[in-house]
Amino acid sequence: MQFAGKVWRLLVGIKDGLVLVFMLLFFTALFAVLTARPSPAAVRDGALLLDLSGVVVEERTEIDPIAALLSGTAPVGEYQARDVIHALDEAAGDERISAVVLDLDRFLGGGQVHMQAIGEALDRVRAAEKPVLAYATAYTDDGMLLAAHASEVWVNPLGGAVIAGPGGERLYYAGLLDKLKVNARVYKVGEYKSAVEPYSRAGMSDPARENARALYETLWEEYRANLKKARPAADVARITDQPVAWIEAAGGDLATAALQAGLVDKLGTRADFEQRVVELVGEDDWAEGPNAYPHTELNAWLEDNPLPDAGRPIGVITVAGEIVDGDAGPGTAGGDRIAGLLDDALEQELAGLVVRVDSPGGRCSPAS
Repeated sequence: MQFAGKVWRLLVGIKDGLVLVFMLLFFTALFAVLTARPSPAAVRDGALLLDLSGVVVEERTEIDPIAALLSGTAPVGEYQARDVIHALDEAAGDERISAVVLDLDRFLGGGQVHMQAIGEALDRVRAAEKPVLAYATAYTDDGMLLAAHASEVWVNPLGGAVIAGPGGERLYYAGLLDKLKVNARVYKVGEYKSAVEPYSRAGMSDPARENARALYETLWEEYRANLKKARPAADVARITDQPVAWIEAAGGDLATAALQAGLVDKLGTRADFEQRVVELVGEDDWAEGPNAYPHTELNAWLEDNPLPDAGRPIGVITVAGEIVDGDAGPGTAGGDRIAGLLDDALEQELAGLVVRVDSPGGRCSPAS
């Protein structure tokens, strides 16, 4: 029995040794593969890829993982305008980046001011003699204003570009509240308060209509001027003043209409677009698929290019989203949270304090 026990322990020892050897070989091979192939998060010589699948915002909304899990839907991607601008400015002067690629296929828009600021950053990239290429299946107002600053604008032949202009719809509940016999008590200071009109009226008042018309006409004229400045060859007047005639002249083909009006430069599939990028920056030797090009994504580029921190710091407090009571945010301007940030700023040795406001307003709070 002792002999059998010794043999068994010997066999177990051999087995454990072989397992250890195989594990060492496996992890050695895995390490070799991971170190031989560049990481997707690494900065590579080639293009800066800005895949803006979501919205551009002033301040990114804080995501509640529990709420996101219970909702069963993925949160909408958010990209801070200042991050995109910083990335472009760094790319303009970095020899590792030879082109900028804007993937706007799933772009959902952003504020007009943000589009103008990012467009100016794209102009600075082009001034550094680096091409900027944009691609989307379909462009709408914000995406078109952004793409207009590209040196080449591509659109899928099955898509197109449509500019609707600012505006929208607003629901008024006074009729419904009357039918439900609900008495809406509205308290306001001043003669005109359009924010509460949906609860007291069945339609827009004349002062509110006049105010909205003045606002949207200003935004619209500014949009047209910026689009024309970015793409002088575009027939902006025809596109915006005679949209039906413009599309009918192209046989109802939105992509052809966009090309004829100068909104886009090329019609092509994503494969065609990627092949064009390969012509400019070279082919990615590590990728297995066709038309792959070496590129660096936004987050990796920002991590490699942090903001400078020399000198005395300047505080920045962002009031983004609706102003509400409590500690809500970021992405929503919780009054208590903003007030706390302001109090904290007073206790720090700052060279200055910048308060950036991107809010439609809301409740009065201590932050005001």
